[in-house]
Amino acid sequence: KCVDAALDFMRQNANADSWLLQMETFDPHEPFHAPEGYRTEDTGYEGPVLDWPRYKTVDETPEEVRELRANYAALVRLCDDQLGRILDELDATDGWQDTALVMTTDHGFLLSEHDWWAKNRMPFYNEVAHIPLMIHHPQLTRPGQRVGALTQTIDLMPTLLDLHGEAPGPHVRGRSLLPLLDGSAETVREIALYGIFGGAINATDGRHTYFRYPADMEGAPLFEYTLMPAHNRSLFTVEELAPATLHRGFDFTRGAPVLRMPARADAKRSPRQGGFADARTVLYDLTADPQQLSPLEAPDIEALMISAIRTEMAAHEAPTELYDRFDLN
Repeated sequence: KCVDAALDFMRQNANADSWLLQMETFDPHEPFHAPEGYRTEDTGYEGPVLDWPRYKTVDETPEEVRELRANYAALVRLCDDQLGRILDELDATDGWQDTALVMTTDHGFLLSEHDWWAKNRMPFYNEVAHIPLMIHHPQLTRPGQRVGALTQTIDLMPTLLDLHGEAPGPHVRGRSLLPLLDGSAETVREIALYGIFGGAINATDGRHTYFRYPADMEGAPLFEYTLMPAHNRSLFTVEELAPATLHRGFDFTRGAPVLRMPARADAKRSPRQGGFADARTVLYDLTADPQQLSPLEAPDIEALMISAIRTEMAAHEAPTELYDRFDLN
């Protein structure tokens, strides 16, 4: 249905100029179910349906692991076919001559790698954090070219604005990726931070990944700063709101104050304190150890990563208590 609606939009606006279409398919996502014909592997599994792994460590049998992976692969094939419909439409209408296309995703998914299923609770290994990004630009793209620059999802907005000849506001921290496409730049950033509320500060320079956890995950100070007092599916309760205070805000809120909410161990979602596993500070060399299996002992590189983290935190107005939480003072 998502692709049907996208194709309908493209056909209705075939002769229009300067349009933007964002399509999000949700899949591949749990449950791992695809129509008949997409499943090709015979895993030998004969038990009940397995299409939704729990967010936990792996305790399934090898046959069950193969079954879950096969069902995920079937769903990926479905998504590949549906993306192909968009590409076929651009072929049929010669749309490649005046249409840019960006394909990416929000995160990956552990399918028993590192003895884990899913995401969120465990360290953000590259299977989760290193996501695909493919861009076609009618004037700038060099077919088949791979760019080794470090990019982040926050770069998409300024890139799309740049495509339409607009500049982002002064508080935007993402960078347009068009200079990478036209060859006028080899990089747009030297370091990227990523993670999840309450978890590690993760950093990469493209060669190394560094997961820095608090020494005290449960007791170190942690607050959510928000003007949206709601979880995914419910509003904050009175008990959650009662200890909130009003914070002066940040440069990017343009002077508007925000709620400062203390994290709670019993919160179902942010602001949640705790709930993480394998929470140890480690450094990996992605060239020597691309699967992130053997932590690297390199104090000099770790010191450089810590310095870069401090710089990025300052640039993004990280609250002062986070420096204490991660022992970065």
